[in-house]
Amino acid sequence: MIRTAALDALPVREAVPALLSALDDHGTAVLCAPPGTGKTTLVPLVLAGLVGGGPRRRVVVAEPRRIAARAAARRMAWLLGEQVGGAVGFTVRGERVVGPDTVVEVVTTGVLLQRLQRDQELTGVDVVILDECHERHLDADTVAAFLLDVRETLRPELRLVAASATTDSAGWARVLGGAPVVEAAGVSYPVETVWAPPARPVRPPHGMRVDPAQLTHVASVVRRALAERAGDVLCFLPGVGEIARVAGQLGGVDAEVLQIHGRAPAAAQDAALSVADHRRVILSTAVAESSLTVPGVRVVVDSGLAREPRVDHARGLGALATVRASRAAGRQRAGRAGREAPGAVYRCWAEAEDGRLAAFPAPEIRVADLAQFALQAACWGDPDATGLALLDPPPAGAMAAAREVLVAVGAVDPAGGVTARGRRMARLGLHPRLARALLDGSAALGARRAAEVVALISEEPPREYGDDLAGAWRRARAGGDGYAARWRTEARRLERAVSPAGRTAETGAGAAPRTPLGCGTAAGDQPPDPRTSNAGGADSSARPAFEERGPGRSHDLSASPAFEARGSGRSSGSAAPDDGAAGLIAALAFPERVAKARGESAFLMANGTAAELGDGSRLRSAPWLAVAVADRPPHSASARVRLAAVLDEDTARVAAGHLLTDGEEVRWEDGDLVARAAERLGAIELAVRPLRSPDPALVRAALLDGLRSEGLGLLRWSPDAVTLRSRLGFLHRTLGGAWPDVADDRALVERADEWLEPELSRARRRADLGRIDAGQALNRLLPWATGEAGRLDELAPERLEVPSGSRIRLDYSAEHGRPVLAVKLQELFGLAETPRVAGVPVVVHLLSPAGRPAAVTSDLASFWQGGYRAVRAELRGRYPKHPWPEDPATAEPTRHTNARLRR
Repeated sequence: MIRTAALDALPVREAVPALLSALDDHGTAVLCAPPGTGKTTLVPLVLAGLVGGGPRRRVVVAEPRRIAARAAARRMAWLLGEQVGGAVGFTVRGERVVGPDTVVEVVTTGVLLQRLQRDQELTGVDVVILDECHERHLDADTVAAFLLDVRETLRPELRLVAASATTDSAGWARVLGGAPVVEAAGVSYPVETVWAPPARPVRPPHGMRVDPAQLTHVASVVRRALAERAGDVLCFLPGVGEIARVAGQLGGVDAEVLQIHGRAPAAAQDAALSVADHRRVILSTAVAESSLTVPGVRVVVDSGLAREPRVDHARGLGALATVRASRAAGRQRAGRAGREAPGAVYRCWAEAEDGRLAAFPAPEIRVADLAQFALQAACWGDPDATGLALLDPPPAGAMAAAREVLVAVGAVDPAGGVTARGRRMARLGLHPRLARALLDGSAALGARRAAEVVALISEEPPREYGDDLAGAWRRARAGGDGYAARWRTEARRLERAVSPAGRTAETGAGAAPRTPLGCGTAAGDQPPDPRTSNAGGADSSARPAFEERGPGRSHDLSASPAFEARGSGRSSGSAAPDDGAAGLIAALAFPERVAKARGESAFLMANGTAAELGDGSRLRSAPWLAVAVADRPPHSASARVRLAAVLDEDTARVAAGHLLTDGEEVRWEDGDLVARAAERLGAIELAVRPLRSPDPALVRAALLDGLRSEGLGLLRWSPDAVTLRSRLGFLHRTLGGAWPDVADDRALVERADEWLEPELSRARRRADLGRIDAGQALNRLLPWATGEAGRLDELAPERLEVPSGSRIRLDYSAEHGRPVLAVKLQELFGLAETPRVAGVPVVVHLLSPAGRPAAVTSDLASFWQGGYRAVRAELRGRYPKHPWPEDPATAEPTRHTNARLRR
């Protein structure tokens, strides 16, 4: 029996006529309705004709989370007086409850995305409601873009509704082609805000890490709220781990402690969403921000933290990072306390910090890895996503990186078109890296074992499982914890997806039709939940692992010692079957992170990064590793291995075959030329032998690298050569024109063809460079063609004759750029003007009779008139044997003492 009173009490009923009118006129609409108004429950029932007397239509409601999808379906079924699976059903990852009479189906956006790829027309569906579109999940944005494409090209009669409590209504209206915005008034009660910052500063979140002091503070605020307020307490925390830690600190409270998150069993979620006759504390992730009504809640404790998608460089996959929650999220959370009666929100941060928070959460398309999105777009027929109506366009750099991943794993061709392999990858509901590992690994290990390891990598196991991937695999198989249960479910799904039976079902008579654009999905397969699916990555091989070829060789996985006995379950190699299987899958997913030992617990990965194992790891003695998870602590030169598996070299060659190179290496290394034939796996050296007759062109290039890295000091620089370089540098600065720039080593190296030949091409090692006369080589750069070279001694003489008759060497190397004439003062008597070189007055360093500096001047005339008197007064007593005339301008220049002059 329909619960009419409950339906009539939903405030959104007042907006239903306007919504129906908008859909009749435009086919699209944006519905803005506060939480608790019934937009998720009443509106689908009205549009389906189940209440209100309208025509019967098939309605699909897309929710961002599994828990919300199940809860919405159960609530609608309850309002109709039915059980789920009748007129209302739901489909989420791993669970489908629908019947022949189902007209309202609630699905996750990931499920709807796969359904669209299988059947672009959404045959039989009349209305699609995108609920909670304000959360801007990537799957939801993608689904909206695909649906708009369907409306424009295939089914203009398909009706679309974007529904949310708080959203960019103008933006969504624009994307939906000028859709009308329908607003519904809500019934809300006042919510008092209590600011409850920690007494002492806590460390900000970093990656997935949350300061334990912050969690302790949240637990204390929950206890305070229980003491100060009545009603149930709803506490928002960023993730499952934080929920578990806070729950552990609430022992002894006079209330039942429940947990809501996407990984919680359905029974536990249902218990939290049901009315209770006792007091409760509900610890929840963001799943309770919207879509769900938790009855009995009068108090909200907000940790102020949230999880947003980022590229997880530790795994090369997308993941969730802990961030400060936005102000919009804070309003949504606070509103939970005022759904049924006046309430209060305890915010675990200072009021002064609130204004500095982001206004809205960042759209996933801006911050997440886009490999899966790019594959979906390629399957849809728009590889660049330029033709999709998206609220925010994908960043060009992220799309380029995603394309590289897809080309590397063979999902798309270089032009961006999806391949048959890519279509199959898209059906797996995995990141393309892991899809590659599952497909290629299944051929070597069988579907079950490959699926189990991939499921283990797709959701990183708890830290207490250890850093050994094979050990974590064994523990998950034997475990009875929540992680092991989820792992088994996902492993079974993946096994079905790649098993022969799964492939038969995919193409059999019962499979849904598929157009050329669609990637499709096997019957019953569901994509990952949008909040826990992984995305991101780097490069991988495009060919199946067992067909990979490096340069000039072929690798067959069946030849790998770790797997030659896989059919019997025993390995002839040193690694156990589990170790070898785990190593293969991890290497297929992350070929650039296969690593070779280079010391106790130290490894070098194929990408060139050093890696280290933690103390006590059983992997420390392994010769090779396949690293699944690694991170680099701040200020550390090496990555820290968090999850890896033992590997053998043959398997590493197979999995990372595209990184294999075999050829001549001639380079400058450790101060000399090294010439050898080397086989490498990325940065890992596999085998080397010296080259007796290396390619002369490679030798010359390596010697030039040496000159670039160590400078021209590798050549032989005589004093005359150094002086010549300085003289040429002076002329370049002063006259420019044809006089070359010889001051910069790098510039000279780049002009090696002009002045270091033929000596450079004859050189074979560092010692040969040391035999090249740099001065003789520099002469080749002089402007001989113009005849200016013959004026070198005139424009920049090496020596300058002074009045005494001495020829004094000029120093052209001074930092100020002008030549320096260092001469004894008495030798310049009678010289009225400062000497000039190329029109530039030299800097005269006047020396005492002992050759020590006495004065510096660029104006001899002024010095004779003023400065000389002070110098004479100081030096005549110290050097009485030398002449110190009162008028130096008329005195005779000399190099000698007075006695010598009298002879």
